[in-house]
Amino acid sequence: MKRYLDLFTKYLKPLRFKFWLLAVLVFAGIGLQLANPLIIRYFIDTLVSHGNITPMLMAALAFLSISVLTQGVGIAAVYVGEDVGWRATNQMRADLTLHCLKLDMSFHTLHTPGEMIERIDGDMLALSNFFSRFMINVVGNVVLLFGVLVILASIDVRISLAILAYIGVGLGAMMALRRVGVPYWTASRQASANVFGLLEEQLSSTEDIRSNGVVPYAIRKLLTLNQLRLKADVKSTLAGALIFVVWIGLYIIGQIVAFSMSYSLLQSGLITIGAVYLIIYFTFFVFQRFQDLTNELQNLQQAIASLERTESLLSLKSKIENAPSPVDLPAGALGVTFDRVTFGYSDETPVLQGVSFQLLPGKTMGLLGRTGSGKTTLARLLFRLYDPISGNICLETNGNHASSTIPVGLGQIALDHLRQRVGMVTQTVQLFDASVRDNLTFFDRSIPDEKITQALIDLGLSNWLTSQPEGLDTRLNQGNLRLSAGESQLLAFARVFLTDPGIVILDEASSRLDPLTERRIERAIDKLLENRTGIIIAHRLHTVERVDHIMIIDDGQILEFGERATLADNPESNFYQLLQTGLEEVLA
Repeated sequence: MKRYLDLFTKYLKPLRFKFWLLAVLVFAGIGLQLANPLIIRYFIDTLVSHGNITPMLMAALAFLSISVLTQGVGIAAVYVGEDVGWRATNQMRADLTLHCLKLDMSFHTLHTPGEMIERIDGDMLALSNFFSRFMINVVGNVVLLFGVLVILASIDVRISLAILAYIGVGLGAMMALRRVGVPYWTASRQASANVFGLLEEQLSSTEDIRSNGVVPYAIRKLLTLNQLRLKADVKSTLAGALIFVVWIGLYIIGQIVAFSMSYSLLQSGLITIGAVYLIIYFTFFVFQRFQDLTNELQNLQQAIASLERTESLLSLKSKIENAPSPVDLPAGALGVTFDRVTFGYSDETPVLQGVSFQLLPGKTMGLLGRTGSGKTTLARLLFRLYDPISGNICLETNGNHASSTIPVGLGQIALDHLRQRVGMVTQTVQLFDASVRDNLTFFDRSIPDEKITQALIDLGLSNWLTSQPEGLDTRLNQGNLRLSAGESQLLAFARVFLTDPGIVILDEASSRLDPLTERRIERAIDKLLENRTGIIIAHRLHTVERVDHIMIIDDGQILEFGERATLADNPESNFYQLLQTGLEEVLA
């Protein structure tokens, strides 16, 4: 219960006014539900005793008025409850999403986006009822049962004691079955997450799946996971049905006891026919409360399963720890030093082995190597998406003398600050369904429009911006707006340009562009690298014509590193052989 109360305190505290309003509505509904049966009892006894018609009409009018009021209060309670539930779970969705975004890349490698959508959204859906109505409904039903016992005790204490025993047996059975379904609901939620993970993977790879003729395999895989999901859902449903069976058995027992005692007391002249109605009605009423408690119990089982999955997600800690006393890097170009860096995505297979090099501030380096040699991994380490297994990585700033630099370890720099000072453009450009302004600034409204416009002009996009119907307010990713590959790439350059980083990494940024389009954006690349340190990961030799240094990586080790001009003039260098043979043929 402490875990549940902690969640209540954290996510319902900002909604406490609406929560207490919900409580008032629920308890008002309780009082109204107890009033109408008493009115019907009075009506029946008055009718049987051939009383005056006026009290009967007044009773009927009161019954109708209370019925309408009960419906109104019930509708208001449902509305407020749903509002509280959605607001609380939406905040939890935001917290979970932020937590996952802060986890290191090893976590995201193991979990597909589809699975995470199901865990963040699907589990929160199961928790929404827990937040909105669970505690209030449980407490409300307990209060209702207490009210029923008091009313029945006023008729005959024996009836009240019998119903109390009935309630005790029922609650004991419910509590004994409380955790029966939790493992099954947990397995059901995980099976659902697996299906969503596969769907995301297949839908994002539709072109490759269809062009390579693997549609039957994809369908079989989806069918297999859906069959596993069906089995998990059947087991969880059967676990919930066990509670339903117990509930039906309790109802039958309650009806037998109520009819037997009512008949006996009526024959003895101890109660009236109106009191018989009240006993039978409240027995069924207690049964309905058990039905509500059963539903809440099933919701609780699902909520516990979702809660445990959510807590396990929140308990994960990023392997990338932020600096306790971060150092801010000054403006301007930054140097890079790798000192015997070894890294692997798994302990068995290192991707980089003992890599050491130094790139001074303001210099550029072309990074060449076969696919899988570790080029992109090196860039990821610079962003601290991963930390090396051993060795050190430092960024360097210019010292008091032109030839001196001041090294700062990556672990000493705040992560947010580091990722502002290191910019990257990849071959894949992600555009949001948002305005040009928001796509370029990542929704940072502190960047003035003049600076955005100037960046687009500097990168050769002035004509493109002028052609947009609403300028910077034009929305991208809409059906009536198409961007060429070159324009998309230039927008990615503009994003980096606006952050003014000290290091720019171009990770095969032009590999998907045709040679003509690639030449068109070379001016933008020159502008982007101006007064900055640059690392260009390339598959085409002309892409690295502008660099100062060349590094060739093979099997996670530096095969060659030196000044470009020197290596290009040395017939014994690997880079010289690449120039003679062609990069695409040698490193393919």
